Amino acid sequence: QVQLVESGGGLVQAGGSLRVSCAASGRGISNYAMGWFRQAPGKEREFVATIRWSRGSVYYADYADSVKGRFTISRDNAKNTVYLQMNTLKPDDTAVYYCAAGSYGRRGRDYEYWGQGTQVTVSS
Repeated sequence: QVQLVESGGGLVQAGGSLRVSCAASGRGISNYAMGWFRQAPGKEREFVATIRWSRGSVYYADYADSVKGRFTISRDNAKNTVYLQMNTLKPDDTAVYYCAAGSYGRRGRDYEYWGQGTQVTVSS
């Protein structure tokens, strides 16, 4: 069983930055791809970013077009933590952000485990 706990959400002004974290626990967590999704009020959940490790220090990351160049996903396997650094935030980035663990992909069904979410609010 894998548990995921997000933290670091909050209120920030447009143009600002915020980093959300996801602490993972459970067996084999380093073998999972880790993803971030978000869901705004009245909208469907959408993919934000994902990351997985390959051999040694090589990793692969993928981003939604809407956040590419502004958001950076990273993971610290020693701490079993994945981060989402969000820069140049826009009001449209306002959503509950969810961390997920599973297979590398952009679909929610690629992921087996989900956190409870953390609220990110960007004011204009």
